[in-house]
Amino acid sequence: MYSYDQLGKKDNKEAPMDASPTSATGAGPVANKAAFLHRGMRLPFLLIVICFAAWGLAGNLTDPLVSVFGSVFSMSALQSSLVQFAYYGAYFALAIPAAWINSHLGYKGGVLIGLLLAATGGALFLPASQMMTYSMFLVALFTLAAGLSILETSANPYVMAMGPRDNATRRLNFAQSFNPVGSNLGVLLAAVFILPHVNPATAEQRASMTQAALANVQSAELQAVMGPYLTLALLYVVIAIAIAMVRVPRHESLLADRKSDLEALPGSRLGRLVRNRRYAFGVVAQFFNVAAQTCTWTFTIHYVTQTLGVSDSAAGYWLQASLVVFLVSRFVMVAVMGRVDPRKLMTGMCVLGVALSLVAVFSGNWIGAVAVVMLSACISLLFPTIYGISLEGLGRDTKYGAAGLVMAIVGGALMPLVQGWMIDITSARISYVVVALCFAVIVAFGIYVQKHPREGEARDGDLA
Repeated sequence: MYSYDQLGKKDNKEAPMDASPTSATGAGPVANKAAFLHRGMRLPFLLIVICFAAWGLAGNLTDPLVSVFGSVFSMSALQSSLVQFAYYGAYFALAIPAAWINSHLGYKGGVLIGLLLAATGGALFLPASQMMTYSMFLVALFTLAAGLSILETSANPYVMAMGPRDNATRRLNFAQSFNPVGSNLGVLLAAVFILPHVNPATAEQRASMTQAALANVQSAELQAVMGPYLTLALLYVVIAIAIAMVRVPRHESLLADRKSDLEALPGSRLGRLVRNRRYAFGVVAQFFNVAAQTCTWTFTIHYVTQTLGVSDSAAGYWLQASLVVFLVSRFVMVAVMGRVDPRKLMTGMCVLGVALSLVAVFSGNWIGAVAVVMLSACISLLFPTIYGISLEGLGRDTKYGAAGLVMAIVGGALMPLVQGWMIDITSARISYVVVALCFAVIVAFGIYVQKHPREGEARDGDLA
């Protein structure tokens, strides 16, 4: 694993401002290839890395809310899973507008707009907790996720453009490795500040309460939900101010990327992207990757409480363990990719994901719960790997292609509804068949990209 200081000191010590082979400094290709970041990009890069952790925090702070709202409002698993539909649906709705923002305002402008919109969504939890209506919480979550969609669509290619193209994927994987740091913190915040304040009363017991008593219970529960999100809103504002104040060098790679976006026609881009089978299959794979991740983490608490008979608060620590596995595995996978073909590694881990999902389905005890936790190891490498493989050879279509891959996050909105419906008609244990099917689709993508390496390379000259 590389530390930020090691990468900055080693790779930027003599990095030329112009990373092209014809640099005015006379630096040759070897010197440029060694650079990790362009000159002057250390602080901007560090701040964007913080953004990666910040949106991971929000995503996994939201996962336990499915169970929380199910208890607070006495809803079915299908109804409460609308939390994820609102959250990931916003990612789908805002990805293309985010690409347009990046084309006209640049990556930094997109990052700032995303942070401020996400902060607005966090602030909306205050009136939502006062109104005590499920629909208002969904509006707050949608607004929060809309900002994060713009942030993520902007931050991923921004990181790739902060240094030489030769190590753009390495740079993105390094930045993405800090996403699970935020994810773990999000689950910890939920386990400490939200789940312990959820009243253990069942739906039947709540129905027998007087209207005043029920309102008091719900108010206390929703106040607990509000606190972490208001803190999150403040964090996003602070990060936005810091990024706004930092001067980003007007490097040639960033300017050329924006000029290419403004000159190309979105319609022609769409046609080329749809015809690129490798990219199109990658979007499908990303849909099911995010679906597998969201379903696994959203219903971990359901699985553990039903199979082990523990409280929501205790089950929250199983979810925390899943995120720890994800965090450690992300760095391990980055290291393993230096020795193993990422396509083969992705395929192998997804085969393991299918097997673990089936263990969870057929066990229904602590072995199944451990299998659910270990699914996070299989998920850990998927997003950046599918992202990188799918964007290979897209040339000037990369930014809108990236938006398409972010739109695929809608898988996290739709598939939890399917799994929630299965929980309602069967059990949390049986519902993990949905996760197994998601992994199976990614296995098919892995096999495809191994049999058809770099499809569309012949058109790279046309796209560049």
